[in-house]
Amino acid sequence: MTEERPGGEHATVGTYVLVALVLTGVTALEVGVIYVRQLAPIIVPLLLAMSAAKFALVVLFYMHLRYDSRVLTFVFVGPLILATGLAVALMTLTGAFLVFNR
Repeated sequence: MTEERPGGEHATVGTYVLVALVLTGVTALEVGVIYVRQLAPIIVPLLLAMSAAKFALVVLFYMHLRYDSRVLTFVFVGPLILATGLAVALMTLTGAFLVFNR
C-alpha cells in the first residue's frame, strides 16, 4: 500500500501520514489493552509484540531502512531480537509474567 515516486526511491507524504496513523492506532491499543482484565495472562507478550511492530514501522519508514541495504536491516533487527529475548528471560526469571497472586 505504499505509494512510491516514479524513481522508486522513497514513499510519498501520504505514506508517511498513513504510517503515523497506524502508529497512533497501535499506541492507543497498547494503552487500551492495559484496562482489559481478560487479557491479563497474555499482557506482557502482547505489549512486546505491539512494541516490536511499532519499532519496525519507525525503522522501516522514518529511518528509511526500507530503501537501504539488507545489511542495515540485520544491524537493527538483530539487536531487537537479542534485547527482546533478554527482557523476556529476565522477566521470567523474576516472575514478572505472574499476573495472578502466588
